[in-house]
Amino acid sequence: MSTEYGGPVIRFGVLGPVIAEDAQGTSVPLRGPMHRAVLARLIVARGRTVPLPDLVSDLWISPPDGAVAAVRTFVAALRRAIEPGRPPRAPATLLVTQGQGYALRAAPGQVDAWRFEQAVTSGDPSRLAEALTWWRGPAYADFPDAAWPRADRSRLAELRLRAVERLASARLESGRPAEAIPDLDEHVTAHPWREEGWRLLALALYRSHRQGDALAVLRRARELLTGQLGVDPGPVLRTLEGDILRQAPHLDAAASADAVWMRAAAAYDRVLPAGRLESAVGLLRNLAVTGPGGLEVAREQRAAAVAAAEELGDPELTARVIGAYDVPAIWTRSDDPVQAAGIVAAAERAVAALPPDGPAPARARLLATIAVESRGSRDPRPRDCARQAEAIARELDDPGLLAFALNGVFMQSCRTAGGSRLRDGIGAELVGLARRYGLVPMEVLGHLIRLQSACAVIAFGAADEHARAADDLASRHDLPLVGVFTQWYRALRADVADRSPAAEAGYRAAAARLEHAGMPGLYDGLLPLALLGLRLRRGEPAPDGDRGPYPPGTDLAAVPDPPADLLAEANWCLFARAAIADGDRAAMLRARTALAPAADEWAGAASGLLTLGPVAGHLAALDLAVGPDQ
Repeated sequence: MSTEYGGPVIRFGVLGPVIAEDAQGTSVPLRGPMHRAVLARLIVARGRTVPLPDLVSDLWISPPDGAVAAVRTFVAALRRAIEPGRPPRAPATLLVTQGQGYALRAAPGQVDAWRFEQAVTSGDPSRLAEALTWWRGPAYADFPDAAWPRADRSRLAELRLRAVERLASARLESGRPAEAIPDLDEHVTAHPWREEGWRLLALALYRSHRQGDALAVLRRARELLTGQLGVDPGPVLRTLEGDILRQAPHLDAAASADAVWMRAAAAYDRVLPAGRLESAVGLLRNLAVTGPGGLEVAREQRAAAVAAAEELGDPELTARVIGAYDVPAIWTRSDDPVQAAGIVAAAERAVAALPPDGPAPARARLLATIAVESRGSRDPRPRDCARQAEAIARELDDPGLLAFALNGVFMQSCRTAGGSRLRDGIGAELVGLARRYGLVPMEVLGHLIRLQSACAVIAFGAADEHARAADDLASRHDLPLVGVFTQWYRALRADVADRSPAAEAGYRAAAARLEHAGMPGLYDGLLPLALLGLRLRRGEPAPDGDRGPYPPGTDLAAVPDPPADLLAEANWCLFARAAIADGDRAAMLRARTALAPAADEWAGAASGLLTLGPVAGHLAALDLAVGPDQ
């Protein structure tokens, strides 16, 4: 990448102390630590704009007078350093001003951490070997105690460990086990909890005709795991030891990916020791956002992990295992109500078993889990749990915990109609919080919540911005399920804003994609409801006199209130239509009372997916049908 004015290409390094270099490798002076901090903070943002107030609060615990002016001075000095060829008064193209903030518009190849991610993703052993040489120390080494690089530093450190193991595995598969031994020996010494490292080292030694050394390594692994971490080696290491003792033939050939997966799955199905249980849930949490297959597997195995934790009889462990699955949830109906009820029951048992002076974060995560998993409920308990979790998170000043708690608050925000303004506030806080602390999935959640809230009042300009932001984050961080929601939104927009004749085709295309997305709670009944809304608003006859969930002959007095979810207003409007058609005055009054708080919204549009038109129109129809004697 070169600037528009022909300046030199500058490369940035954060895999160690923060540095900048020109194309010849000559160091670019960055002046003092605050200048490096500003540069590193912008790199953490990955091209997104960092508002000036966020920079100030990240750079100082207690910002001094003149902090804003100081940041502007740091930025000006950085621009002179990293854009040396820019003519006077020419606009910056690398470190740019955006509104009331700044962004670093670096290409992926200009930042060593970004290049490293690409190399790990590629899986090319030669690229992995080179990429590992780029590390000069811990990532963002200049700022070991700052909160803002913490998430990125942890993510990069995990990528580095995986890269070492992937490179070793590639060397084993290519018949070069001796080359893998030195790096693996150093790896397991520094990171004794990495059972995959121990497995690879023992296998490399065995394939180098050093059976005794391989067994000694496995004994060393057992001693370290037991002595330092208090856990026994997992089934994979135990099985490997037995295979080495009997010189199993399969050890002489590189294991296929399928065989590795089968061993891992078999190990997972057993009752796992405490430390590995928590690691497994962390993997499931990451798996859940990778796509339909990952989501379904994570959902299935989560219940097994919770059951295994409860069997170990440690309520604090159970609390951590349940609470670690903080996967952002945008849809207010459960994909698996039976499993969700089981998770809620386990969380309630863990809450009751925790001692009164037990860890507050674990308690808050349990409460947030109850709130998130009790979707569509009108029971006051989940709402109270959400409020308690939020209060604890704010008191602890824990960003990740607060984001999870706010997800619970969002899930419990549909108890009365017309809550889009409240939810928009939740979404706005999530976006700001997630940007500051690098919580990308939660930032996506915040944008989707704000998209829904904008749709509720047909503010498509704002909704477009949030759809673009969510899609951009999904593209850069490989979150394919986000596109399911934004595609549905664009079908809704085409229907309402554009009155496009292709709107029905847009809904059907979105439904076809959703059918295989692993989200039955969202898919079931959505397309028929969307098409019913489209036809009713356009004055077209509903197919076969469709009244949605309230067909002719329904005893409306016996029908419970619709679930407290994002389609509640739409279902109340269908209830109102059925009441009017039946001349059921009591049911009409019931519907009018429920819908009144949403008079300024469009029915169902708070979902960001469909609508039955303005609630005000349905209220007017009810008033006309009820008549003056109210």
